[in-house]
Amino acid sequence: MTSVRGSSYPSLIACWLITAVLFLFCATPTARADENVQKGDSAKVMEAFEQQASQIKVDRPSTIQKKHLTMFLLGVPLLILLLITGALGIAMGIYGKQVFVLHMISAGLTITLAFVHAIVGVIWFYPF
Repeated sequence: MTSVRGSSYPSLIACWLITAVLFLFCATPTARADENVQKGDSAKVMEAFEQQASQIKVDRPSTIQKKHLTMFLLGVPLLILLLITGALGIAMGIYGKQVFVLHMISAGLTITLAFVHAIVGVIWFYPF
């Protein structure tokens, strides 16, 4: 008797697993249909925002000039810090000066300002 009960138990698990998989496949198309409806609504909303954005001019010439001035004002200290970092590295490498800490501080500031300059440039001027 025990062997008969033990052999029917794995087939019962297999039946439940097959039922669960079939249920998942039946429920999936319904969820996809709901997503298509939501995508249609979101597309309409995005079209409305695009129409509003096309009516309003955001980048006036004065705004672009201010952006260019800001990028220039970020670029000048970046170049100065880059030259200082290079000079400290040469002084340390060739002349044996003990300026390692100053060199590393200058390098850290240079990298930080370079990242800021790059991020601002990409955010402001990426769409060209």
